[in-house]
Amino acid sequence: MTARRAALALALATPAIARAQGAWRPDRPVRVVVPFAPGGATDVVARALAETVGAQLGQTIVIENRAGGAAGLIGSEAVAKSAPDGHTVLLHSNAHVIAPSLVSRMPFDVLGDFASVAHLGRVPQVLVVNNRLPITDMASLLAWLRANSGKVDFASAGIGSGNHLASEIFRAAVPDVQMEMVQFRGGGPAMAAVIAGNAHMCIDPLASAIGHIRGGSVRAIAVAGPTRAAVLPDVPSASESGLAAWNAEAWFGAFVPVRTPASAQATLNAAFNAGMQRLAPRLSEMGVEVQPQYASQAAFDAFVRADLPRVAAVLRRAGVQPE
Repeated sequence: MTARRAALALALATPAIARAQGAWRPDRPVRVVVPFAPGGATDVVARALAETVGAQLGQTIVIENRAGGAAGLIGSEAVAKSAPDGHTVLLHSNAHVIAPSLVSRMPFDVLGDFASVAHLGRVPQVLVVNNRLPITDMASLLAWLRANSGKVDFASAGIGSGNHLASEIFRAAVPDVQMEMVQFRGGGPAMAAVIAGNAHMCIDPLASAIGHIRGGSVRAIAVAGPTRAAVLPDVPSASESGLAAWNAEAWFGAFVPVRTPASAQATLNAAFNAGMQRLAPRLSEMGVEVQPQYASQAAFDAFVRADLPRVAAVLRRAGVQPE
């Protein structure tokens, strides 16, 4: 689906806030908590949407990075315990549903403590390497990994992140290679480590990786999954590269404390969907694909509830245990 058709479908699926009679409106700035360090994909998407969503709400959107804890648990917990009045939103990645499978002691219930407000697009993940390594494609990467087994530093955005999930699936696909997973406080710091040569490789969503790839500070080897990414047409897919078992993508969403009034949830849903509609072409250039089929809260909630056990099954098959 083209960005233009996606925007049209989303416009038809989402009522404009201006037409909603008696709709809840925020009476002060809305705090959007990103539970990772600046520079990662979740942060990039949040900042891309902030101005447009704020205009829809008639209030300023204040982005607050609350990095720390596995899968961004510190920021997520802060939102779960915040006043359920619509003025605090969690903008998270699919790490939201990954965390329960990788963290043995969760400080909140993903389904019981949060309401799903808006799906904010899906994005392929891409494996990149330090550009000074003698690696140009998957074949040379696998040869280098096997020659350096036990000496490879594999940067990750932290335990329970979407990058971590993609990395564990990759490791399971090449079981004859030993790699040290180095956990950072978000995708931004993980990518910075690869650029600086402090880690050899990482997997990152296109939304945050694409600028580094185009700028030449890292080298893209393959896109996870069966197909190429439209914004990186010269980078082969994992399936094309002979690694069909490596299939992972990320998604983003907005969540609020579960007791937030339904009227506030509806207003936020409409504002975020309108923001996605307006920014669809720009988001597409970042590799983020708008998913109009999940525009309603009910559809997004069903998506989240289905993804939770799916992720758990993937990690079980990969032999990954909670920490």
